[in-house]
Amino acid sequence: MSIWEAIILGLVQGLTEFLPISSTAHIIIASHLLGIHFPGLVLEIFLHIASALAVIIYFRADLWRIVFGSIYYLRYRSPHYRSHFYMSLYLGAATAVTGVLGLTVSKTAGEWIRSPNLMGVGLLLTAIVLIALERFHRYGNREESSITWLDSILVGIGQAIAVLPGISRSGSTLVTALFLGLERETAVRFSFLLAIPVILGSSVLSIRHFFDGGFADFGILPMMVSFIVSFAASLIGITWLIAFLRTSRLIYFAVYCILLGIFCLTMLSPADVPALD
Repeated sequence: MSIWEAIILGLVQGLTEFLPISSTAHIIIASHLLGIHFPGLVLEIFLHIASALAVIIYFRADLWRIVFGSIYYLRYRSPHYRSHFYMSLYLGAATAVTGVLGLTVSKTAGEWIRSPNLMGVGLLLTAIVLIALERFHRYGNREESSITWLDSILVGIGQAIAVLPGISRSGSTLVTALFLGLERETAVRFSFLLAIPVILGSSVLSIRHFFDGGFADFGILPMMVSFIVSFAASLIGITWLIAFLRTSRLIYFAVYCILLGIFCLTMLSPADVPALD
């Protein structure tokens, strides 16, 4: 992999990770167009870790508030920190639901889960859900203090569905939160914070790919370049999406997913999708 290819893949991953358009689909398509055939998932995992780091940096104040607020609540039982403590529990519950259901789906589907046809269908389903949200659902006004156990479980289920290719993790959690009546800013923050344990957890579970010669296949320098670019692009993507959702509509992402889904169904073959092993 050349430096320019590393830059392109880093940009693709970073800019699409937190948009409701499936970053995995974009990495596969970009690799296909560039003619890069890589074994395993080492590059995909590496770039996802860069995106998770970007979320941690961007939402560091929220993370500080949740972590230390939870500690203070457990120690002093102060009502002022109660919401911080419960937010940590809700994030944990959603992560647990995602982990159990996601692993179950992955093991059941096996290699079929990387099918380009399934990826195309996933993108089209994402488009349908986004259109339904815009056309038939009013945005709610529930703030962070109104989040419940049921909300966290349902958002966790929505995130688990994103194990299927073509379905965006951020998109599924964001749409689920909006359907539940959370106002946009709260839905976005909950979706992004939930990305941290999920991305890092899935990366740990796939750590074996780092010992399968992945760095040797790509080269250490291109890998590091792609990591840095993905991190920077993720920060840009997060900032842009938050600003976009304040004034614009998700219907534009739906149109894009339709076009990309058709491309996957008509232009990609199983050989273009990297194997899990």
